[in-house]
Amino acid sequence: MKTPFESDGGNRRFGLRRMTAALLVGTALIGLPVGAVLVFGPPAVAESQPPAAPVVPASLVPASLVATASGSFAGLVHQVMPGVVNVSITGHQGPTRIADSDGGPRGGEPRSGGPRGGRGGQAIHGAGSGFIIDPAGYIVTNNHVVKDADEISVTLNDGTVLPAKVVGTDPKTDLALIKVKADKPLTAVEWGDSDAAQVGDWVMAVGNPYGLGGTVTAGIVSAVGRDVNSNPLEDFLQIDAPINPGNSGGPSFDAGGKVIGINSEIYSPSGGSVGIGFAIPSNLAKSVIAQIREHGSVQRGWLGVQIQALTPELAEAAGLDTARGALVAEVQRNSPALKAGLHQGDVIVSFDGKPVAQSKDLPRLVAETASGTTVPVEVLRNGKPETLSIAIARPPKQVES
Repeated sequence: MKTPFESDGGNRRFGLRRMTAALLVGTALIGLPVGAVLVFGPPAVAESQPPAAPVVPASLVPASLVATASGSFAGLVHQVMPGVVNVSITGHQGPTRIADSDGGPRGGEPRSGGPRGGRGGQAIHGAGSGFIIDPAGYIVTNNHVVKDADEISVTLNDGTVLPAKVVGTDPKTDLALIKVKADKPLTAVEWGDSDAAQVGDWVMAVGNPYGLGGTVTAGIVSAVGRDVNSNPLEDFLQIDAPINPGNSGGPSFDAGGKVIGINSEIYSPSGGSVGIGFAIPSNLAKSVIAQIREHGSVQRGWLGVQIQALTPELAEAAGLDTARGALVAEVQRNSPALKAGLHQGDVIVSFDGKPVAQSKDLPRLVAETASGTTVPVEVLRNGKPETLSIAIARPPKQVES
C-alpha cells in the first residue's frame, strides 16, 4: 500500500496508505438512536392515560430506516450487496518498479510472486473491489487496483466469475471503469449526492478486506472536503467505517443505499484500519466516469495559472476582509487566463458561478469544465470586484489549473 507521508528513506512510518486491494459495500445509517421507535404525531400530553401516537405501518417505512431503528443493517446489506463485486488481477512487477511501502504494488495486495517468462519481472496477484453502475456490465473501481493488470476477473455476489477489460482510467482521481459480459443484466447500484453528505451521517461498508470477502463495516462521515496532499483534485470524504487492504475501489453508501464515495486511501501506521479512511466523492467520480465511458479518458479544462493559498496577511494586502479565494501567483504564456486579461495578484473568488472558498477549490472546478466552454470568473483586483469571461481550453499538458 502507498504511504504518501513516508519519506524516501523510510524513516517516517505513519502515513496515508492507498489501499491496494479493496472491497467495501458502504451503507449508511441515519441519525436515529439504536432501538428508536418510529412514530409520527404530536408529543404525548401529560395526563393519566395519554393517547398513543399513530405508528407508521412497517410497509410504509423505508427498509434503511427500519434497519437503522432496529439496530440492524441487514435490510440495507441485502439491498446493495448484489451490486458490489470483487476485482482480481494478475500482472507483473518490473525489475525497476518501485514497490509500495508494504512491499507490494499498488495494483492489489500481492498474493504470490516469482519469475515470469518474457517480462523480466515478477508475477503478481492482487484483489480489490468495485461496484456495478450499469446492468450492461460497467463497473467502477480504483485505478491503482487495475493499473498493472495483464488480466482482470470479476467475482459477482452469487459467485459467478467473469473476465473484465479496462474501458479507461484516470490516475489523477484514482478512478477506473472496467466492463464484463454477462448472459443476463446485472444488478446495479445508484449514484448518490456526495455534496449532501454531512459530518455525522452514517455510512456502511461491505468489502473484501484481506481477501475475506463480504465483510460489512459501519461508521460515520468524519469530515468532508478533506485534502491529504496527494494531488490538486482531491476532495475526499473522510469516514471511520473500518476499511483495510482489499477494500480499494469499493463504494460507500448513504442511508438510502446510494453510492456517495469510492474508497481509495487510509491513514495508518501499520497498514491496517485505525478508523481513518478516505473516499472519492461520488459527484466528482460521476463526471470522471461519464467521460471515461464516452471518450475512454478524461478531457479536462485548462485555465493556465499558478495559484497559492491566501494567508491572513496576504488577504489583508489584497484588500480582503477574510482569507478566501485563490491568489494568482503566475499567469502562463498563451493561456486562456492571459488572453482574458487575468493578472498576477488577482484573487479568484468565483468560477462559473461557483464560489472558490479556498485555493484548492479552483483546480477541481477548472478540471470539471469542458474545453471550449466560456465561463464567468469573478476576481478581486486591488480589492475591487471584476468579472472576466474566459474560454477554457484543453491543456497542452497536465498542469495544476
